[in-house]
Formats: sequence, C-alpha cells, structure tokens
Amino acid sequence: MILLAVLLLFVHLTWLAVVIFGALWTRGRPLWSTLHILALFWGIVVELGPWRCPLTLAESYFEARAGLPAYQGGFLMHYLDAIVYPNLPTWIVTSAGVAVCAFNLAIYGWRWRNSRIARRTRS
Repeated sequence: MILLAVLLLFVHLTWLAVVIFGALWTRGRPLWSTLHILALFWGIVVELGPWRCPLTLAESYFEARAGLPAYQGGFLMHYLDAIVYPNLPTWIVTSAGVAVCAFNLAIYGWRWRNSRIARRTRS
C-alpha cells in the first residue's frame, strides 16, 4: 500500500505540474489545450469550492491502509505549503493557485485573440 501511496503522490505532483505549466506545452496541440483548460477549471473549482481533490482522498486512503498517519486538509496545504510556502495563511496559497490558473487562461486568451487577428488579415 505504501507503494501505491507514493505512486499516487507522484501522479498528483505531475498533475500539478501540468496544470501550472501546461499552457507553455500545449501550443499547436488543440486536444491537449482543451484538456489543459478543463484541468485549469477543475483546479479553480477544487481550490475555491468545498470539495476535496480525488487524488488527495486516494492518497489519504492508501496512506491509512499502509499504516501511515493520514493528514488532514488538502494536498497543496500538506505537501507544498510545508516546502514552498512555510507559515503562510491558506488564503494566500489558494490565491496563488487561482492566479496560476488565471495566468494560464490568459495565455490561451492571448493565443485565441492572435489567431483571430491572423485569420482576419488573411481574408
């Protein structure tokens, strides 16, 4: 069970990296862009809503089954807050997460605007 918990942690970290940096990688890949935009909206909903991330719930489950003490709270607050944002209030971490999502969405908006301008000039 500990192996599953660790594997799930790496999946969660990979998911966060995709959400944070996905707009830089998806240029010219419409399917991946669509999936990344959906992931951004999911990230915003999970950060602002009362729901817990399914990956966090699964990590807690496997850690408990492995006999490790399960943590309380969300994935970001447990792992990333302890490493990257020590002693900061939850609202700051949440705001940073939403800002990252908004920044990525702004990149997509900028790309969409430029593609419309390019189509207009070709017509």
